[in-house]
Amino acid sequence: MGELHVVAELMALSARTAPKGRGDDFVVTEILEGDILRTLGRKMVEFGERTGKDLFDRDGKNVLNSEAVLLLGLKNAKALGLNCGACGEEKCITPNTFNGEYSGPQCSLRMLDLGIAIGSAVKTAGLLNADNRIMYRVGPVAREMGLIDADVVVGIPLSATGKSIYFDR
Repeated sequence: MGELHVVAELMALSARTAPKGRGDDFVVTEILEGDILRTLGRKMVEFGERTGKDLFDRDGKNVLNSEAVLLLGLKNAKALGLNCGACGEEKCITPNTFNGEYSGPQCSLRMLDLGIAIGSAVKTAGLLNADNRIMYRVGPVAREMGLIDADVVVGIPLSATGKSIYFDR
């Protein structure tokens, strides 16, 4: 187990303990390393080619050059029940009635919960000086591969080199 595995575990802890609406926790995490991480990187490149979506190849190459990836997602998140209208509906939506790259719709306030968890995780990586980048493009492929049981997923690859591989790409 390398240093970046420990960083990923601490990031997952930060995501777990991040504040969530009404204290209800629908955030799930998974750490990928080794062969499965390499397979994910290759599948991201293939996904971009298959769907014609740009930049999956670039991000897939970043994943291939990473030591670990933390996946963060929402699973079976229930609407908060405030009828706040942030999702665009007058009354709270019924989540997960549509399945595409992600299951949706999602309660906007639950998506904020995920965003706060992501922010807490990358804050931890930053405090530990681990290079990282939040990547939407990891999520649909990880989900398609069944690497995490979640309805909405993002990935945070990790690297520790003399210069961050995630910038100036």
